[in-house]
Amino acid sequence: MAGSSSKSVLFVCLGNICRSPIAEAVFRKMATEAGVVDKWVIDSGATSDWNIGSSPDARGLACLRNHGTETSHRARQVTKDDFMSFEYILCMDESNLSELNRKAKSVKNYQAKIELLGSYDPQKQRIIQDPYYGSDEDFEKVYEQCVRCCKAFLEANS
Repeated sequence: MAGSSSKSVLFVCLGNICRSPIAEAVFRKMATEAGVVDKWVIDSGATSDWNIGSSPDARGLACLRNHGTETSHRARQVTKDDFMSFEYILCMDESNLSELNRKAKSVKNYQAKIELLGSYDPQKQRIIQDPYYGSDEDFEKVYEQCVRCCKAFLEANS
């Protein structure tokens, strides 16, 4: 999937309908504006199989639209191949992190660096909380965290 000259990132949350599609859309827009999007393979996925094929949460899509960003992503589950083909797998909380590390153990010589997206946050908010049961403000907070983290991540990898 990712060639030797390209970089790759997979954003992951529990269901791939709230946090990770927002992070994917934010990062894609930043990489596009920086003129480097063609150097990146960018995707998102879920640790669970609950929402496979679903569009992102309507509140997340509305939040992205308010910031001039679109996504046509459909939810998918993380596969064993992802641990080999992605350079970075960035997730949202400790539960995602332990689940990804558990899955990675079944992949021989996997390449991916599995990290919290929040580890890049200059404001040091390491956990990006699931807004699913929350309000529009919670989606906005996720968006703002993703902007800060994706900006720092892109700067660290440019």
